[in-house]
Amino acid sequence: MGGIKKGIRFIRVGTLDNPDQFLPDVHIFTTTKQSWVKIPENASVFEEFYDYEKVWTKEKNDLRKSMLAKVVEVK
Repeated sequence: MGGIKKGIRFIRVGTLDNPDQFLPDVHIFTTTKQSWVKIPENASVFEEFYDYEKVWTKEKNDLRKSMLAKVVEVK
């Protein structure tokens, strides 16, 4: 599970019991994908990671910023 700091977590669909129930929003780290993985032509594809500000909608970015503002960094 990845995330942004300690306040937001991303669940990788492939780790779920029934991953075929969810289509990916984006395909990341595609330079290291297995040759048998086929990515649809109309998919959002990134060789590495991506810039949230450029890829996510304004609403999703506003929510992300709101959640991050509530996070207290634990040291």
